[in-house]
Amino acid sequence: MPNYHAWPDEVRSSPYADQLSLGFRRLRFSRALEREYRAHMLEDGFELKRIALCVATVIWLALTALDMLVVPASHLGWVIAVRLVVLVILLVCATLILRRRHSHLLLPLSMTCILALGVGAAMIVGIAHRADPGYPYEGLLLVSMAAYFLVGLRLSEALACSLVILLAYVLAELAAGLPAPRLINNLLFLVFGNLIGAVGCYLLEYKSREHFLISHLMQLLAYHDSLTGLHNRRSFNRQFERLWRQAQRDGISIALLLCDIDHFKAYNDCYGHQAGDAALQRVGALIEQAARRPLDMGVRLGGEEFALLLFDISADEARQRAEALRHSLEEAGIAHRGSDSADVLTMSIGVACLSPDSQPELSQLYEQADRALYEAKAFGRNRVAA
Repeated sequence: MPNYHAWPDEVRSSPYADQLSLGFRRLRFSRALEREYRAHMLEDGFELKRIALCVATVIWLALTALDMLVVPASHLGWVIAVRLVVLVILLVCATLILRRRHSHLLLPLSMTCILALGVGAAMIVGIAHRADPGYPYEGLLLVSMAAYFLVGLRLSEALACSLVILLAYVLAELAAGLPAPRLINNLLFLVFGNLIGAVGCYLLEYKSREHFLISHLMQLLAYHDSLTGLHNRRSFNRQFERLWRQAQRDGISIALLLCDIDHFKAYNDCYGHQAGDAALQRVGALIEQAARRPLDMGVRLGGEEFALLLFDISADEARQRAEALRHSLEEAGIAHRGSDSADVLTMSIGVACLSPDSQPELSQLYEQADRALYEAKAFGRNRVAA
């Protein structure tokens, strides 16, 4: 089986990798990651909540028909009244949940449904036990199991709901005058059943949280360079055309900067591959700073080759950004005694810009930037060509 906890070593530091390394046995992430996880679970669990709500409503109606057969007529009116109140609550919550316009209320509405079912069932058991002590009470355990497994609640939320249901049951039985030995026996059965449900819910939530972290780590491994944290070539190819289509729709230009570290093989030969990796990380950080707007994209194409895709920018601005990027690496002062271009690590940059007005082919942008990069290297390196 794969060792997921070894994955953080293969990925640049990220909230997901850090959290997986630290662990989460108390079922809590860091504050920002916890908010992201809960938002993810609300969206991901919508279909589950909808199915559970429909099934609960059908079962509740079926039990109403059963009550008409087994509950004495003297107490049937109260039982039917409780059933109707709970049914109204379920229908109101179902209406709000199914509209999906109140996503922030999805959790409280789900807990309201569980509590309405549990407290309502406890009241019905208490009413029925006044006339028939043999009326089944085990349905309360089914409601608790639904809270633990079928509604998508976290362990803390499911435990809170189940404790309220147990308290409602005890109060209802005390009001019905159930003998203490019988009450203790029933309560122990429900408590142990809830204990089993709580352990299962803990394991389920733990695996859910682990899956959340691992799935995001897999995305990082698939679409980001593990050394620099920039997008990789696969991610670049995937998003390049999408960004161009958006630029065409919005009627704006995009620019591509192709960057190549000058004499990088000589740098590795002179200083070693570990120093080379550190230099690549430094260059990656500079490119990441340059891709500061939401739709800009910094990419490591492979080896010492990088790219910077700039959205909504003119040709002159793109050249200025390229010159600023080249200058920032030169100013970093990373010594490179094996270079023929300078005493420090430098880069050559080719710039190309496309405007949607000219209706060009997207492939032209890469070809033009590549030709410009070749020109920059041919004329001495450590320069920008457009």
